[in-house]
Amino acid sequence: MNNFKNKAVRHLTCLAVVTSLSACTSTEDNNQPLQAVTSTTPTSHPTLVKTDILPLSDPDNKSGWLLNTVVSDEFEDNHLDEDRWYIVGKFENGKPVYKHPDKPNKKVWKGRAPSQFSGRNHRLEDGKLILETRWEPDFPFSEEIKIPVFGEPMKYANITTACIIARKSFKYGYLEVKSKAADAEISSAFWAMGPQLEIDFYEQFGDYRGQGKVDIDRQLWWSIRDWGDKRVRGKPTYTEKKDLGFRVADDFHVYGIEWDETGVKYYIDGKLFSQVTAEEVTAWARKNRDVDENYQGYVADRPINVWFDQETFPWNGLPESKADLELNSPEGKKDDGVVDFEIEYLRIWQKPSQLETQ
Repeated sequence: MNNFKNKAVRHLTCLAVVTSLSACTSTEDNNQPLQAVTSTTPTSHPTLVKTDILPLSDPDNKSGWLLNTVVSDEFEDNHLDEDRWYIVGKFENGKPVYKHPDKPNKKVWKGRAPSQFSGRNHRLEDGKLILETRWEPDFPFSEEIKIPVFGEPMKYANITTACIIARKSFKYGYLEVKSKAADAEISSAFWAMGPQLEIDFYEQFGDYRGQGKVDIDRQLWWSIRDWGDKRVRGKPTYTEKKDLGFRVADDFHVYGIEWDETGVKYYIDGKLFSQVTAEEVTAWARKNRDVDENYQGYVADRPINVWFDQETFPWNGLPESKADLELNSPEGKKDDGVVDFEIEYLRIWQKPSQLETQ
């Protein structure tokens, strides 16, 4: 709980910590205190804490949420907690290394070319996680040219980005992020991977300069993707694009996602913005994908690990120089070759009953 000592711990409304399913008490009555539990045996279950840090959309906690401190982060320490996060592309002997600490035999994605993930492209500052996109032609780029599932194959060159991946997984709950996208031709993304599953909670393109898609830098774009069915091959089984009413790079906003076996509800700054049921997801997939009438499109039913990253989206436009990358940077910062994706916090609440699904 080290990342919560400055925010969450001072907001604790009780000392009850749920360390095992057998110790969980009902949260149907929000006045019912949690039973305090002590244990000397290790547990595989997340730590859930009753606190007055609550979803912006549910300030009275009518749903009985408990904060999962294992997968949440306030980003108030001096360094990123590497027990909590895998930093992709950390440097060893002058070169970035792509080896997952928990899955050493799994191939690690280096990023969407021409940008490449660099373990140096992040910092913690003023209680925020800041992911950096850099104009960095001298970076030791990989010579690999990968044929992507989507888009054209390109060389890694000129642009480095950041990626961090949660080392702990969870299933179902309420996710909330307060963030501001980078104001450049680069994506700022919050997403997740699970077994044969991808959920893109948002992929924000901070500055679109083309014609005909002027809403992209004001857009919520989110998706559920199935990587397990060859007929779909990672294409969305559901996707949605809606105008948010603001540019995602202009200011901080709070993005909340309530996710369970029945579907997804999406909140913007505490207000319900969109929702879809599991049945509606399946209906969308059967209509828009080459699948049969028995296909189940709601594949968002398994544990996930969350990601924060930045990527180039060549189909939306690419920075062609340092000046181009920093076109919208404030005066005094237009010459450092860096643009920032800022995240103030990641908070994930769950209910004790949801632990039983993991």
